[in-house]
Amino acid sequence: MTINPLSKFEVWLERFFRPVSVLGFTSDHTSNVKIVQVLTLIVLLPISRSLYRRVNVMLMESLWSELVWLMDWWAGVQVRVYIDAESWSYFGNEHALVISNHRSDLDWLFGWVLAQRVGCLGSTRAVMKKSTKYLPVMGWSMWFSEYIFLERSWAKDEKTLKSSFKSLKGFPQPFWLALFVEGTRFTAAKLQQAQEYAASSGLPIPRNVLIPRTKGFVAAVSNLREFVPAVYDVSVAVPKESPPPTMLRALSGQASVVHLHIRRVMTSDLPATEDGLSQWCKDAFVLKDDLLDKHREQNTFGEELYQPIPRPLKPLLVVVGWSAMLVFVSGKLMTPLFSTWTGIAWVTGGLGTIFFLMQIFIMSTQSERSSNLANTRRSTSSFKPVTANGKS
Repeated sequence: MTINPLSKFEVWLERFFRPVSVLGFTSDHTSNVKIVQVLTLIVLLPISRSLYRRVNVMLMESLWSELVWLMDWWAGVQVRVYIDAESWSYFGNEHALVISNHRSDLDWLFGWVLAQRVGCLGSTRAVMKKSTKYLPVMGWSMWFSEYIFLERSWAKDEKTLKSSFKSLKGFPQPFWLALFVEGTRFTAAKLQQAQEYAASSGLPIPRNVLIPRTKGFVAAVSNLREFVPAVYDVSVAVPKESPPPTMLRALSGQASVVHLHIRRVMTSDLPATEDGLSQWCKDAFVLKDDLLDKHREQNTFGEELYQPIPRPLKPLLVVVGWSAMLVFVSGKLMTPLFSTWTGIAWVTGGLGTIFFLMQIFIMSTQSERSSNLANTRRSTSSFKPVTANGKS
């Protein structure tokens, strides 16, 4: 993998923005990160896209470490990884396209936990529905970080995908690009619809997954295989004894367990044609369905594949650091504010706004409600269903 070298001027700018990015999580973390991101967009991007990306990787790692802390230290969620040792040795050292079944509301966050362990948290990217970028804080940071946002029209999305994929060439650090090829999150109702569709179309009837929508996968591999050496095929399962993980449970400090089985496939080993890639993706989900059946019976993906990923200190230090600074600054500001009715009104309004934004964030993570929230933004799933002949 080729990493673009930095000029002396770019090195100086990176050294300048590094402490500024650290400041971003020491006081009113999310607001400061947004301010610094705007500055990088205005100052750095016109000079060097590579440098802009390097700085944003640092900013995103500091911001998203808060959610990793929420999983690791607050809720005590356990993410158990099952992968062969040779494949595991590549993690964090290469670009990769990540495909996964979309089993729970927090699959994306489990991916962040894993990415943080191998040093890719700040450089994770994903293909997401357009409505996501309007989410307060989270969506905005994803937009600055060059996440790929799609509408429901393939005529529009095809061009967006191709240009976005090609723009990742020369990314200065190993990145993961996540693609949920089912196009939506798994629910019992959606599974029933998928089973009825498969039965009427002569396709294998799914039991644990939905039918993949392969156009996005085909476009991704076709445009990325030149510089992305591997596809990580992830299977997500929740063991029998664990309640389904949700954002509400995590915020309440309630633990869950999730199992991730990962199969590393070289992009050079994938079919060369679009039809071949489409069929490979469908076959991968048939294999995934069988694997999830086996997991349901044995409650594991095979302990011989288990790779321990210890809980790291860095997210804890990030949260403790900016929380201490925020408490200090708030103590200096709040005393004068509470001395007047106007100040009390401002504080009350601010707390109410935070509560409202948190409710939007929680709703966006819930399988049943996210579709309704997306409809208010006039955006639905990324791709139309794939028919038996591979057309939408």
